[in-house]
Amino acid sequence: MKKGLPKKTISLCPDCGKKIPATIIAEDGKAVMVKTCPEHGEIKEVIWSDVDLYLWAERYSFDGIGVENPFITKKKPSCPEDCGLCNLHKSHTVLANLDLTNRCNLTCPVCFANANTSGVVFEPTYEEVVKMLKVLRAEKPVPCHAVQFAGGEPTIHPDFFKILKAAKELGISQVQIATNGIKFAESQEFVQNSQDAGLNTIYLQFDGLDDNMYKKVRGMPMTEIKKKAIHHIRKTKQKHKMSVCLTPTIVKTVNDHMMGDIVNFAIDNIDIVHAVNFQPVSFAGRINQKEREAQRFTISDMMHGLEDQLDFLTAKDFYPVPAMTILSDLISVLHEEPKVTFSAHPHCGVGTFVFITKDKEAIPVTRFVRVTEMLDDLHRMAVKRTQGMKDQTLSYKIMKGIGSTGVAKRIAVGQFIKRYIIKNKVPDGLDVQGILQPLFVDGDKSALSKFTWNALMIGGMHFQDHYNWDIERVQRCVIHYVTPDGRIIPFCNYNTGATFRTEVEKKFSIPVDEWKKMHPGSKVVEPSPLVDDYRAKMKG
Repeated sequence: MKKGLPKKTISLCPDCGKKIPATIIAEDGKAVMVKTCPEHGEIKEVIWSDVDLYLWAERYSFDGIGVENPFITKKKPSCPEDCGLCNLHKSHTVLANLDLTNRCNLTCPVCFANANTSGVVFEPTYEEVVKMLKVLRAEKPVPCHAVQFAGGEPTIHPDFFKILKAAKELGISQVQIATNGIKFAESQEFVQNSQDAGLNTIYLQFDGLDDNMYKKVRGMPMTEIKKKAIHHIRKTKQKHKMSVCLTPTIVKTVNDHMMGDIVNFAIDNIDIVHAVNFQPVSFAGRINQKEREAQRFTISDMMHGLEDQLDFLTAKDFYPVPAMTILSDLISVLHEEPKVTFSAHPHCGVGTFVFITKDKEAIPVTRFVRVTEMLDDLHRMAVKRTQGMKDQTLSYKIMKGIGSTGVAKRIAVGQFIKRYIIKNKVPDGLDVQGILQPLFVDGDKSALSKFTWNALMIGGMHFQDHYNWDIERVQRCVIHYVTPDGRIIPFCNYNTGATFRTEVEKKFSIPVDEWKKMHPGSKVVEPSPLVDDYRAKMKG
Protein backbone atom coordinates (compact mmCIF):
# COMPACT_ATOMS: atom_id res chain seq x y z
CA MET A 1 0.00 0.00 0.00
CA LYS A 2 1.37 3.39 -1.01
CA LYS A 3 1.85 5.79 1.89
CA GLY A 4 1.70 9.57 1.94
CA LEU A 5 -0.41 12.06 0.00
CA PRO A 6 -1.40 12.50 -2.72
CA LYS A 7 -2.05 8.88 -3.66
CA LYS A 8 -4.07 7.19 -6.37
CA THR A 9 -6.57 4.40 -5.90
CA ILE A 10 -9.77 3.01 -7.45
CA SER A 11 -13.23 3.99 -6.25
CA LEU A 12 -16.82 3.88 -7.45
CA CYS A 13 -19.27 6.35 -8.90
CA PRO A 14 -22.16 6.72 -6.41
CA ASP A 15 -24.61 7.14 -9.31
CA CYS A 16 -23.78 4.35 -11.73
CA GLY A 17 -21.59 2.17 -9.50
CA LYS A 18 -18.82 1.91 -12.12
CA LYS A 19 -15.16 1.73 -11.11
CA ILE A 20 -13.35 5.03 -11.59
CA PRO A 21 -9.88 6.30 -10.71
CA ALA A 22 -9.63 8.39 -7.54
CA THR A 23 -6.98 10.50 -5.85
CA ILE A 24 -6.70 11.12 -2.12
CA ILE A 25 -5.25 14.54 -1.35
CA ALA A 26 -4.61 16.84 1.61
CA GLU A 27 -7.00 19.80 1.52
CA ASP A 28 -7.77 22.30 4.28
CA GLY A 29 -6.26 20.01 6.91
CA LYS A 30 -8.37 17.03 5.78
CA ALA A 31 -7.77 13.87 3.77
CA VAL A 32 -10.12 14.17 0.79
CA MET A 33 -11.01 11.74 -1.99
CA VAL A 34 -11.47 13.32 -5.43
CA LYS A 35 -12.88 11.33 -8.36
CA THR A 36 -14.60 12.02 -11.67
CA CYS A 37 -17.12 9.85 -13.45
CA PRO A 38 -17.20 10.53 -17.22
CA GLU A 39 -21.00 10.43 -17.06
CA HIS A 40 -21.83 11.94 -13.65
CA GLY A 41 -19.01 14.39 -12.99
CA GLU A 42 -16.73 15.12 -10.03
CA ILE A 43 -17.28 13.90 -6.47
CA LYS A 44 -15.27 15.10 -3.48
CA GLU A 45 -15.53 13.38 -0.11
CA VAL A 46 -13.76 13.84 3.22
CA ILE A 47 -12.10 10.55 4.24
CA TRP A 48 -10.58 11.71 7.54
CA SER A 49 -11.25 15.19 8.90
CA ASP A 50 -7.68 15.38 10.27
CA VAL A 51 -5.00 14.74 7.66
CA ASP A 52 -2.23 14.50 10.27
CA LEU A 53 -4.00 11.63 12.01
CA TYR A 54 -4.64 10.05 8.60
CA LEU A 55 -0.92 10.08 7.81
CA TRP A 56 0.00 8.91 11.32
CA ALA A 57 -2.26 5.87 10.96
CA GLU A 58 -0.34 4.75 7.85
CA ARG A 59 2.75 3.86 9.87
CA TYR A 60 0.79 0.78 10.97
CA SER A 61 0.07 -0.56 7.52
CA PHE A 62 0.65 -4.30 7.14
CA ASP A 63 -0.65 -6.78 4.59
CA GLY A 64 -1.90 -10.02 6.07
CA ILE A 65 -1.31 -13.59 5.01
CA GLY A 66 -4.47 -13.85 2.91
CA VAL A 67 -6.09 -17.21 2.23
CA GLU A 68 -4.57 -20.37 0.74
CA ASN A 69 -7.89 -21.72 -0.52
CA PRO A 70 -9.75 -18.80 -2.15
CA PHE A 71 -13.20 -19.46 -3.59
CA ILE A 72 -12.37 -17.48 -6.74
CA THR A 73 -9.22 -18.88 -8.36
CA LYS A 74 -9.01 -16.95 -11.61
CA LYS A 75 -5.50 -15.96 -12.66
CA LYS A 76 -6.62 -12.36 -12.98
CA PRO A 77 -9.79 -11.79 -10.96
CA SER A 78 -11.45 -8.40 -11.19
CA CYS A 79 -12.02 -6.57 -7.91
CA PRO A 80 -14.71 -6.00 -6.67
CA GLU A 81 -16.77 -8.01 -9.19
CA ASP A 82 -15.07 -11.40 -8.63
CA CYS A 83 -15.39 -11.97 -4.93
CA GLY A 84 -15.76 -14.79 -2.59
CA LEU A 85 -12.76 -14.48 -1.41
CA CYS A 86 -10.41 -14.19 -4.38
CA ASN A 87 -6.64 -14.55 -4.53
CA LEU A 88 -6.22 -10.77 -4.57
CA HIS A 89 -7.42 -10.52 -0.97
CA LYS A 90 -4.66 -9.75 1.53
CA SER A 91 -6.34 -10.73 4.81
CA HIS A 92 -8.12 -13.76 6.23
CA THR A 93 -11.42 -13.61 8.16
CA VAL A 94 -10.99 -12.15 11.64
CA LEU A 95 -14.74 -11.74 12.23
CA ALA A 96 -17.46 -13.27 10.06
CA ASN A 97 -20.99 -11.92 9.79
CA LEU A 98 -23.73 -14.44 9.14
CA ASP A 99 -27.21 -13.03 8.53
CA LEU A 100 -29.83 -15.30 10.07
CA THR A 101 -32.86 -13.38 8.79
CA ASN A 102 -34.02 -10.06 7.37
CA ARG A 103 -37.12 -10.17 9.57
CA CYS A 104 -37.22 -8.00 12.67
CA ASN A 105 -39.25 -7.07 15.75
CA LEU A 106 -38.94 -3.34 15.03
CA THR A 107 -39.97 -1.16 12.11
CA CYS A 108 -37.29 1.52 12.22
CA PRO A 109 -38.03 4.57 10.03
CA VAL A 110 -34.43 4.60 8.78
CA CYS A 111 -34.33 0.94 7.69
CA PHE A 112 -34.95 0.01 4.06
CA ALA A 113 -33.41 -3.48 3.95
CA ASN A 114 -35.87 -5.50 6.01
CA ALA A 115 -38.47 -8.03 4.93
CA ASN A 116 -41.33 -5.68 5.72
CA THR A 117 -40.21 -3.15 3.09
CA SER A 118 -38.41 -5.38 0.58
CA GLY A 119 -41.30 -7.81 0.13
CA VAL A 120 -39.09 -10.90 0.45
CA VAL A 121 -37.84 -12.98 3.36
CA PHE A 122 -34.20 -14.05 3.64
CA GLU A 123 -33.86 -16.65 6.38
CA PRO A 124 -31.41 -19.55 5.94
CA THR A 125 -32.39 -22.86 7.45
CA TYR A 126 -30.44 -24.46 10.28
CA GLU A 127 -28.79 -26.81 7.78
CA GLU A 128 -27.76 -23.88 5.55
CA VAL A 129 -26.31 -22.02 8.53
CA VAL A 130 -24.24 -25.04 9.56
CA LYS A 131 -22.97 -25.33 6.00
CA MET A 132 -21.85 -21.68 6.08
CA LEU A 133 -20.12 -22.16 9.44
CA LYS A 134 -18.20 -25.10 7.98
CA VAL A 135 -17.04 -22.89 5.09
CA LEU A 136 -15.58 -20.45 7.62
CA ARG A 137 -13.88 -23.19 9.61
CA ALA A 138 -12.33 -24.57 6.41
CA GLU A 139 -10.53 -21.30 5.65
CA LYS A 140 -6.73 -21.75 5.42
CA PRO A 141 -4.18 -21.14 6.82
CA VAL A 142 -6.26 -19.62 9.67
CA PRO A 143 -9.76 -21.02 10.22
CA CYS A 144 -12.33 -18.46 11.33
CA HIS A 145 -12.68 -18.34 15.13
CA ALA A 146 -15.24 -15.54 15.55
CA VAL A 147 -18.75 -15.33 14.08
CA GLN A 148 -21.33 -12.61 14.59
CA PHE A 149 -24.91 -13.59 13.80
CA ALA A 150 -26.74 -10.59 12.37
CA GLY A 151 -29.84 -9.64 10.42
CA GLY A 152 -32.52 -8.31 10.52
CA GLU A 153 -32.88 -9.31 14.15
CA PRO A 154 -31.05 -12.65 14.58
CA THR A 155 -32.72 -13.51 17.89
CA ILE A 156 -36.05 -14.17 16.15
CA HIS A 157 -34.72 -16.99 13.97
CA PRO A 158 -36.73 -20.13 14.94
CA ASP A 159 -33.52 -22.15 15.47
CA PHE A 160 -31.56 -19.41 17.24
CA PHE A 161 -30.39 -21.45 20.26
CA LYS A 162 -29.69 -24.51 18.13
CA ILE A 163 -27.51 -22.38 15.83
CA LEU A 164 -25.52 -20.96 18.76
CA LYS A 165 -24.82 -24.47 19.99
CA ALA A 166 -23.77 -25.64 16.52
CA ALA A 167 -21.28 -22.78 16.20
CA LYS A 168 -19.59 -23.84 19.44
CA GLU A 169 -19.53 -27.48 18.43
CA LEU A 170 -17.82 -26.55 15.15
CA GLY A 171 -15.00 -24.79 17.00
CA ILE A 172 -16.09 -21.15 16.91
CA SER A 173 -14.50 -19.73 20.07
CA GLN A 174 -16.19 -16.32 19.87
CA VAL A 175 -19.93 -16.58 19.20
CA GLN A 176 -21.50 -13.13 18.91
CA ILE A 177 -24.80 -11.55 17.92
CA ALA A 178 -25.73 -8.07 16.72
CA THR A 179 -29.08 -7.23 18.27
CA ASN A 180 -31.47 -4.45 19.20
CA GLY A 181 -31.77 -6.11 22.61
CA ILE A 182 -35.55 -6.52 22.71
CA LYS A 183 -35.56 -10.29 23.24
CA PHE A 184 -32.98 -9.92 26.03
CA ALA A 185 -35.09 -7.23 27.68
CA GLU A 186 -38.28 -9.30 27.38
CA SER A 187 -37.14 -12.40 29.18
CA GLN A 188 -34.51 -13.51 31.68
CA GLU A 189 -35.09 -17.05 30.41
CA PHE A 190 -34.14 -16.03 26.86
CA VAL A 191 -30.84 -14.60 28.12
CA GLN A 192 -30.12 -17.74 30.14
CA ASN A 193 -30.88 -20.01 27.19
CA SER A 194 -28.54 -17.93 25.00
CA GLN A 195 -25.75 -18.25 27.54
CA ASP A 196 -26.32 -21.99 27.94
CA ALA A 197 -26.17 -22.43 24.14
CA GLY A 198 -22.70 -20.84 24.00
CA LEU A 199 -23.19 -17.12 23.29
CA ASN A 200 -20.11 -15.08 24.23
CA THR A 201 -20.68 -11.47 23.20
CA ILE A 202 -23.76 -9.34 22.60
CA TYR A 203 -23.21 -6.42 20.21
CA LEU A 204 -26.01 -4.22 21.49
CA GLN A 205 -27.32 -1.49 19.19
CA PHE A 206 -26.89 1.56 21.45
CA ASP A 207 -27.20 4.94 19.77
CA GLY A 208 -27.36 6.97 22.98
CA LEU A 209 -29.37 7.65 26.12
CA ASP A 210 -31.89 10.07 24.63
CA ASP A 211 -35.37 8.74 23.85
CA ASN A 212 -36.15 11.66 21.55
CA MET A 213 -33.29 10.51 19.32
CA TYR A 214 -34.49 6.90 19.46
CA LYS A 215 -38.00 7.96 18.44
CA LYS A 216 -36.56 9.56 15.30
CA VAL A 217 -34.30 6.69 14.19
CA ARG A 218 -35.98 3.61 15.74
CA GLY A 219 -39.60 4.74 15.91
CA MET A 220 -39.94 4.39 19.68
CA PRO A 221 -38.11 5.09 22.96
CA MET A 222 -35.43 2.46 23.51
CA THR A 223 -33.29 3.61 26.45
CA GLU A 224 -35.09 1.57 29.12
CA ILE A 225 -35.15 -1.49 26.84
CA LYS A 226 -31.35 -1.31 26.52
CA LYS A 227 -30.94 -0.96 30.28
CA LYS A 228 -33.32 -3.83 30.95
CA ALA A 229 -31.42 -6.09 28.55
CA ILE A 230 -28.15 -5.33 30.37
CA HIS A 231 -29.86 -5.98 33.72
CA HIS A 232 -31.00 -9.43 32.55
CA ILE A 233 -27.53 -10.26 31.22
CA ARG A 234 -26.04 -9.28 34.58
CA LYS A 235 -28.39 -11.69 36.41
CA THR A 236 -27.58 -14.67 34.20
CA LYS A 237 -26.10 -17.73 35.87
CA GLN A 238 -22.95 -18.06 33.82
CA LYS A 239 -20.97 -21.14 32.90
CA HIS A 240 -18.79 -18.74 30.95
CA LYS A 241 -18.82 -14.94 31.04
CA MET A 242 -21.06 -13.21 28.52
CA SER A 243 -20.19 -9.60 27.79
CA VAL A 244 -21.78 -6.65 26.00
CA CYS A 245 -20.29 -4.40 23.33
CA LEU A 246 -22.24 -1.19 22.83
CA THR A 247 -22.46 -0.35 19.11
CA PRO A 248 -23.59 3.22 18.46
CA THR A 249 -24.12 4.40 14.89
CA ILE A 250 -22.90 8.00 14.94
CA VAL A 251 -24.34 10.73 12.73
CA LYS A 252 -23.05 14.28 13.01
CA THR A 253 -25.68 16.67 14.45
CA VAL A 254 -27.80 13.70 15.58
CA ASN A 255 -25.89 11.90 18.36
CA ASP A 256 -22.17 12.73 18.04
CA HIS A 257 -22.45 14.86 21.20
CA MET A 258 -23.53 11.76 23.16
CA MET A 259 -20.33 9.73 22.70
CA GLY A 260 -18.86 10.67 26.09
CA ASP A 261 -22.12 9.79 27.84
CA ILE A 262 -22.14 6.39 26.12
CA VAL A 263 -18.58 5.66 27.30
CA ASN A 264 -19.42 6.75 30.84
CA PHE A 265 -22.47 4.46 30.78
CA ALA A 266 -20.16 1.60 29.77
CA ILE A 267 -17.79 2.40 32.66
CA ASP A 268 -20.71 2.41 35.11
CA ASN A 269 -21.61 -1.08 33.81
CA ILE A 270 -18.08 -2.45 33.41
CA ASP A 271 -19.09 -5.72 35.08
CA ILE A 272 -21.07 -6.50 31.90
CA VAL A 273 -20.08 -3.94 29.24
CA HIS A 274 -16.51 -4.41 28.04
CA ALA A 275 -16.42 -2.54 24.76
CA VAL A 276 -17.86 0.44 22.92
CA ASN A 277 -17.49 0.22 19.15
CA PHE A 278 -18.58 3.45 17.48
CA GLN A 279 -19.68 3.13 13.86
CA PRO A 280 -19.70 6.41 11.90
CA VAL A 281 -22.64 6.47 9.54
CA SER A 282 -22.34 4.84 6.13
CA PHE A 283 -24.71 6.50 3.66
CA ALA A 284 -27.02 4.19 1.72
CA GLY A 285 -28.39 5.45 -1.57
CA ARG A 286 -27.96 8.88 -3.10
CA ILE A 287 -27.46 11.88 -0.80
CA ASN A 288 -26.39 15.34 -1.96
CA GLN A 289 -23.05 16.86 -1.00
CA LYS A 290 -24.50 19.50 1.33
CA GLU A 291 -26.31 16.84 3.39
CA ARG A 292 -23.22 14.62 3.43
CA GLU A 293 -21.02 17.45 4.64
CA ALA A 294 -23.50 18.19 7.42
CA GLN A 295 -23.78 14.58 8.60
CA ARG A 296 -20.49 12.92 7.58
CA PHE A 297 -18.61 11.70 10.64
CA THR A 298 -15.13 10.23 10.24
CA ILE A 299 -12.79 8.22 12.43
CA SER A 300 -10.75 11.32 13.29
CA ASP A 301 -13.98 13.17 14.20
CA MET A 302 -14.63 10.37 16.67
CA MET A 303 -11.12 10.57 18.15
CA HIS A 304 -11.29 14.34 18.64
CA GLY A 305 -14.89 14.19 19.85
CA LEU A 306 -14.06 11.70 22.58
CA GLU A 307 -11.08 13.81 23.63
CA ASP A 308 -13.40 16.83 23.96
CA GLN A 309 -16.11 14.95 25.87
CA LEU A 310 -14.00 12.87 28.26
CA ASP A 311 -11.36 14.14 30.68
CA PHE A 312 -9.27 10.94 30.66
CA LEU A 313 -8.89 10.23 26.92
CA THR A 314 -6.99 11.87 24.07
CA ALA A 315 -6.82 11.25 20.33
CA LYS A 316 -3.24 9.99 20.81
CA ASP A 317 -4.46 7.11 22.98
CA PHE A 318 -5.90 5.38 19.90
CA TYR A 319 -4.08 3.06 17.50
CA PRO A 320 -5.21 1.74 14.10
CA VAL A 321 -6.51 -1.82 14.08
CA PRO A 322 -3.52 -3.21 12.08
CA ALA A 323 -1.14 -2.14 14.87
CA MET A 324 -2.26 -5.39 16.48
CA THR A 325 -0.74 -7.26 13.52
CA ILE A 326 2.63 -6.82 15.20
CA LEU A 327 1.42 -8.71 18.27
CA SER A 328 -0.22 -11.31 16.02
CA ASP A 329 3.14 -11.92 14.34
CA LEU A 330 4.76 -12.38 17.75
CA ILE A 331 2.14 -14.90 18.84
CA SER A 332 2.45 -16.76 15.51
CA VAL A 333 6.21 -17.14 15.99
CA LEU A 334 5.78 -18.27 19.60
CA HIS A 335 3.31 -20.98 18.59
CA GLU A 336 5.08 -21.76 15.29
CA GLU A 337 1.83 -21.58 13.31
CA PRO A 338 -0.24 -18.79 11.72
CA LYS A 339 -2.64 -17.10 14.13
CA VAL A 340 -5.46 -14.57 13.68
CA THR A 341 -3.93 -11.41 12.20
CA PHE A 342 -5.68 -8.03 12.44
CA SER A 343 -4.31 -6.84 9.11
CA ALA A 344 -7.09 -4.40 8.24
CA HIS A 345 -6.42 -1.22 6.28
CA PRO A 346 -5.04 1.45 8.67
CA HIS A 347 -7.92 3.81 7.88
CA CYS A 348 -10.72 1.33 8.60
CA GLY A 349 -10.75 1.75 12.36
CA VAL A 350 -8.95 2.54 15.59
CA GLY A 351 -9.12 1.41 19.19
CA THR A 352 -7.63 1.59 22.67
CA PHE A 353 -8.00 -0.08 26.06
CA VAL A 354 -8.93 1.78 29.22
CA PHE A 355 -8.37 0.03 32.56
CA ILE A 356 -11.20 0.60 35.03
CA THR A 357 -10.26 0.60 38.75
CA LYS A 358 -12.50 -0.49 41.63
CA ASP A 359 -13.38 3.19 42.13
CA LYS A 360 -14.44 3.45 38.45
CA GLU A 361 -11.42 5.57 37.55
CA ALA A 362 -10.56 5.18 33.85
CA ILE A 363 -6.85 4.86 32.97
CA PRO A 364 -5.85 4.39 29.29
CA VAL A 365 -3.28 1.65 28.71
CA THR A 366 -1.01 4.27 27.14
CA ARG A 367 -0.51 5.84 30.58
CA PHE A 368 1.36 2.81 31.95
CA VAL A 369 2.63 1.03 28.81
CA ARG A 370 5.06 2.52 26.27
CA VAL A 371 2.85 1.27 23.47
CA THR A 372 4.45 3.01 20.49
CA GLU A 373 7.96 2.02 21.54
CA MET A 374 6.87 -1.56 22.16
CA LEU A 375 5.14 -1.87 18.77
CA ASP A 376 8.09 -0.32 16.93
CA ASP A 377 10.60 -2.63 18.64
CA LEU A 378 8.55 -5.76 18.08
CA HIS A 379 7.95 -4.87 14.44
CA ARG A 380 11.67 -4.35 13.73
CA MET A 381 12.44 -7.60 15.49
CA ALA A 382 9.71 -9.57 13.68
CA VAL A 383 10.87 -8.32 10.28
CA LYS A 384 14.48 -9.23 10.96
CA ARG A 385 13.48 -12.58 12.41
CA THR A 386 11.48 -13.53 9.34
CA GLN A 387 14.33 -12.44 7.08
CA GLY A 388 16.70 -14.75 8.96
CA MET A 389 18.84 -11.85 10.20
CA LYS A 390 20.40 -11.84 13.65
CA ASP A 391 19.41 -8.98 15.91
CA GLN A 392 20.60 -8.43 19.45
CA THR A 393 17.92 -5.90 20.41
CA LEU A 394 15.94 -6.44 23.58
CA SER A 395 12.90 -7.52 21.56
CA TYR A 396 14.86 -10.28 19.85
CA LYS A 397 16.11 -11.51 23.22
CA ILE A 398 12.56 -11.47 24.54
CA MET A 399 11.31 -13.54 21.64
CA LYS A 400 14.25 -15.91 21.72
CA GLY A 401 13.88 -16.34 25.46
CA ILE A 402 10.18 -17.08 25.24
CA GLY A 403 10.92 -19.83 22.76
CA SER A 404 13.37 -21.67 25.04
CA THR A 405 13.43 -22.79 28.68
CA GLY A 406 10.99 -21.82 31.43
CA VAL A 407 13.77 -19.91 33.25
CA ALA A 408 14.61 -17.94 30.12
CA LYS A 409 10.94 -17.19 29.58
CA ARG A 410 10.62 -15.76 33.08
CA ILE A 411 13.70 -13.63 32.50
CA ALA A 412 12.22 -12.43 29.21
CA VAL A 413 8.99 -11.38 30.95
CA GLY A 414 11.04 -9.40 33.46
CA GLN A 415 12.91 -7.68 30.62
CA PHE A 416 9.64 -6.87 28.89
CA ILE A 417 8.22 -5.26 32.03
CA LYS A 418 11.40 -3.27 32.64
CA ARG A 419 11.47 -1.95 29.07
CA TYR A 420 7.84 -1.16 28.30
CA ILE A 421 5.87 -0.95 31.57
CA ILE A 422 5.93 2.30 33.55
CA LYS A 423 5.76 0.63 36.95
CA ASN A 424 4.84 3.71 39.02
CA LYS A 425 1.91 4.36 36.68
CA VAL A 426 0.38 0.87 36.76
CA PRO A 427 -3.14 1.06 38.25
CA ASP A 428 -3.71 -0.44 41.68
CA GLY A 429 -4.98 -3.97 41.41
CA LEU A 430 -3.35 -4.69 38.04
CA ASP A 431 -0.67 -7.40 38.30
CA VAL A 432 1.25 -7.03 35.03
CA GLN A 433 3.72 -9.80 35.78
CA GLY A 434 0.88 -12.07 36.87
CA ILE A 435 -0.69 -11.56 33.43
CA LEU A 436 2.40 -11.86 31.24
CA GLN A 437 4.16 -14.75 32.96
CA PRO A 438 1.35 -17.33 32.61
CA LEU A 439 0.69 -16.11 29.06
CA PHE A 440 4.28 -16.36 27.78
CA VAL A 441 5.69 -19.08 30.02
CA ASP A 442 2.81 -21.54 30.15
CA GLY A 443 0.60 -20.39 27.28
CA ASP A 444 -2.20 -19.85 29.82
CA LYS A 445 -4.54 -17.05 28.66
CA SER A 446 -6.63 -16.98 31.85
CA ALA A 447 -4.59 -14.16 33.40
CA LEU A 448 -4.99 -12.07 30.24
CA SER A 449 -8.74 -12.56 30.41
CA LYS A 450 -8.69 -11.11 33.93
CA PHE A 451 -7.16 -7.92 32.52
CA THR A 452 -9.62 -7.61 29.66
CA TRP A 453 -12.53 -8.21 32.07
CA ASN A 454 -11.45 -5.07 33.97
CA ALA A 455 -10.70 -3.08 30.84
CA LEU A 456 -12.95 -1.24 28.42
CA MET A 457 -12.14 -1.36 24.73
CA ILE A 458 -13.10 1.92 23.03
CA GLY A 459 -12.92 1.89 19.26
CA GLY A 460 -14.46 2.87 15.99
CA MET A 461 -14.94 1.17 12.62
CA HIS A 462 -15.99 3.23 9.62
CA PHE A 463 -17.67 1.06 7.01
CA GLN A 464 -17.57 2.45 3.49
CA ASP A 465 -20.24 3.77 1.17
CA HIS A 466 -20.13 4.67 -2.53
CA TYR A 467 -18.78 8.13 -1.77
CA ASN A 468 -15.62 7.08 0.10
CA TRP A 469 -15.18 3.54 -1.29
CA ASP A 470 -11.50 2.60 -1.71
CA ILE A 471 -10.40 -0.67 -3.31
CA GLU A 472 -7.30 -0.73 -1.09
CA ARG A 473 -9.52 -0.97 1.97
CA VAL A 474 -11.70 -3.70 0.46
CA GLN A 475 -8.70 -5.91 -0.38
CA ARG A 476 -7.48 -5.70 3.25
CA CYS A 477 -10.88 -6.14 4.91
CA VAL A 478 -10.91 -8.54 7.89
CA ILE A 479 -14.69 -8.45 8.56
CA HIS A 480 -16.46 -10.69 6.07
CA TYR A 481 -19.91 -12.07 5.27
CA VAL A 482 -20.42 -15.74 4.56
CA THR A 483 -23.20 -16.60 2.10
CA PRO A 484 -25.39 -19.67 1.49
CA ASP A 485 -23.55 -20.44 -1.75
CA GLY A 486 -20.21 -20.82 0.05
CA ARG A 487 -18.64 -17.45 -0.62
CA ILE A 488 -16.85 -15.20 1.89
CA ILE A 489 -17.25 -11.53 0.95
CA PRO A 490 -15.65 -8.42 2.55
CA PHE A 491 -18.12 -6.30 4.53
CA CYS A 492 -17.80 -3.19 2.36
CA ASN A 493 -18.22 -5.23 -0.80
CA TYR A 494 -21.28 -7.02 0.49
CA ASN A 495 -23.18 -3.91 1.55
CA THR A 496 -21.66 -1.34 -0.84
CA GLY A 497 -19.11 -1.85 -3.59
CA ALA A 498 -20.49 -4.48 -5.93
CA THR A 499 -23.41 -4.78 -3.46
CA PHE A 500 -23.45 -8.55 -3.19
CA ARG A 501 -26.18 -8.35 -0.54
CA THR A 502 -28.76 -7.58 -3.25
CA GLU A 503 -27.60 -10.52 -5.36
CA VAL A 504 -27.44 -12.99 -2.47
CA GLU A 505 -30.76 -12.06 -0.92
CA LYS A 506 -32.48 -12.16 -4.31
CA LYS A 507 -31.09 -15.62 -4.95
CA PHE A 508 -31.95 -17.08 -1.54
CA SER A 509 -35.12 -15.18 -0.56
CA ILE A 510 -38.78 -16.01 -1.09
CA PRO A 511 -41.75 -13.60 -1.41
CA VAL A 512 -43.42 -12.61 1.86
CA ASP A 513 -46.76 -14.20 0.87
CA GLU A 514 -45.07 -17.50 0.07
CA TRP A 515 -43.13 -17.41 3.34
CA LYS A 516 -46.34 -16.82 5.31
CA LYS A 517 -47.92 -19.92 3.72
CA MET A 518 -44.86 -21.96 4.70
CA HIS A 519 -44.89 -20.57 8.27
CA PRO A 520 -48.56 -20.26 9.32
CA GLY A 521 -49.00 -18.04 12.35
CA SER A 522 -45.54 -16.45 12.03
CA LYS A 523 -45.07 -12.74 11.43
CA VAL A 524 -42.62 -10.87 9.20
CA VAL A 525 -42.41 -8.22 11.91
CA GLU A 526 -42.39 -10.43 14.99
CA PRO A 527 -44.63 -8.97 17.70
CA SER A 528 -43.07 -8.04 21.03
CA PRO A 529 -45.15 -7.47 24.19
CA LEU A 530 -42.45 -5.09 25.40
CA VAL A 531 -42.56 -3.02 22.21
CA ASP A 532 -46.36 -3.02 22.19
CA ASP A 533 -46.37 -1.79 25.79
CA TYR A 534 -43.97 1.06 25.06
CA ARG A 535 -45.94 2.10 22.00
CA ALA A 536 -49.17 2.11 24.02
CA LYS A 537 -47.51 4.39 26.54
CA MET A 538 -46.39 6.70 23.71
CA LYS A 539 -49.95 6.97 22.41
CA GLY A 540 -51.22 7.58 25.91
